[in-house]
Amino acid sequence: MKFVRFLMKNSALANVPKHIDHFSKFSPSPLSMKQFLDFGSTNACEKTSFAFLRQELPVRLSNIMKEINLLPSRLLTTPSVQLVQSWYIQSLMEILEFLDKSAEEHKVLEDFVETLVNIRNRHNDVVPTMAQGVMEYKEAFGQDPVTNQNIQYFLDRFYMSRISIRMLINQHTLVFDGTTNPAHPNTIGCIDPHCNVAEVVRDAFESATMLCNQYYLTSPDLELQELNTNNAKQPIHIVYVPSHLYHILFELFKNAMRATIENHEASSYLPPIQVMVAIGGEDLSIKMSDRGGGVPFRKMEKLFSYMYSTAPTPQIGQHQRTPLAGFGYGLPISRLYAQYFQGDLQLYSMEGHGTDAVIHLKALSTDSVEKLPVFNMTALRHYKMSHEADDWCVPSKEPLDLAFYRVAK
Repeated sequence: MKFVRFLMKNSALANVPKHIDHFSKFSPSPLSMKQFLDFGSTNACEKTSFAFLRQELPVRLSNIMKEINLLPSRLLTTPSVQLVQSWYIQSLMEILEFLDKSAEEHKVLEDFVETLVNIRNRHNDVVPTMAQGVMEYKEAFGQDPVTNQNIQYFLDRFYMSRISIRMLINQHTLVFDGTTNPAHPNTIGCIDPHCNVAEVVRDAFESATMLCNQYYLTSPDLELQELNTNNAKQPIHIVYVPSHLYHILFELFKNAMRATIENHEASSYLPPIQVMVAIGGEDLSIKMSDRGGGVPFRKMEKLFSYMYSTAPTPQIGQHQRTPLAGFGYGLPISRLYAQYFQGDLQLYSMEGHGTDAVIHLKALSTDSVEKLPVFNMTALRHYKMSHEADDWCVPSKEPLDLAFYRVAK
C-alpha cells in the first residue's frame, strides 16, 4: 500500500509542471473590498467560495511559480529557495485534489477548509526563508546591478502574490469555520467594515512602544490628530483589513522610534511622533512625522530595496537581536500591503531634521481592488533585460585630482 502511495505521489509530482503551465495561462481575478464583503456576508455561500478558490488559488500560485523559475540559477539552488519552492508545489498539489470533488458533499467542504489552514501554516515562514535564500546568494556570489534589479522585481511580485493568497485563504477559513472572533465580532473574515483608523494607530504605537522600552528603556510619545472632511465630529472609519494597516504602522513606528532615540542620545527630551489621519472623497491618508534626523537623499531609494538594510543582518532562529530591526524587509513589504488595495506608502526625508511617512489608502471599498502580479510576456522581458550603460554622467564618489590633468610646461 505504501508503495502504491509512493508511485501515485511521484506521478502527481511529475505532472506539476504541466499544471503550472496550464494555470499560468490564466490571469488572476482581482477582487474589490466590496466583493470580499459580499463573499463573506450573512448570505455568503460556502459552495460558491469553494468553487471560486479551487480555480483561483492554482492560477495565483502558478503565475508566481513560473516567475520563481526565472530567477538566477545560483539563487534557485540555495537550500532556502528550494524549500520555498517545495512548499508551493505541495500546496498546489493539495488544492488540485479538489478540482473534481463535489461541492454538494459537506465532508468535501470541511476538508477544503482544513487544507487551506494547513497551507497557510506551511507558508508562515515564506518571507524569512526567501530572505535567507537571498542572503545566502549575496554572501556566496556578491551583487551586480542586473541580479539586484531582477531580485527586486521578483520579490515585490512574489510577496504581493503571497499577501493576496493569504487574503483569499483567511477570508474563506474565517468566514466558514463556523465560529466568530469574540474580540472582533463585527469583522467579516479579516475585514472590518467600520475600521477605526485612530484605534489601529494607537494599537501599533503601543506595541512598538513596548518593544522600544525593552531595548532602549525609553520611548517617544504620540501626538495623534484626525481630520474628517466628511464629518468633523466623527472618528474616521473605512472598510479595511486592520491587520494590514497595523503591519504598516507598526513598522513605521519602530523605525521612527529607533531614529528618534538614536538621534537624541545626548538629550533628555525626546520629540513626539506626530500622526495626522485625514480622509476626503477618494483617499484616506496617514502622515507620520518624526524628528529622527532624517536620511540622506542618496539613500532614500535603497530604503525599499530587499538587498539593503541599515540594521545588522539576523539569521533565522537568532533571538538575540535588536527588536526594532530585522532582515530589512519591513519597509518594502509594508509598501506592498499599502499597494495591495491600490494605495501606496511614500517617504519624504529632511536630513538633519526627520522623516515623514505617508500612507495612502482608498476611502471607498469599491475603489479598493487587489493589485495582482500576472505572468506574461511583459513580465518575462523584465527578467531578460540587461543592464545598459547610463545615459547620464555618473559623478565620481571621490574628488578629481586636478594635478593629474595639469599640462606640463
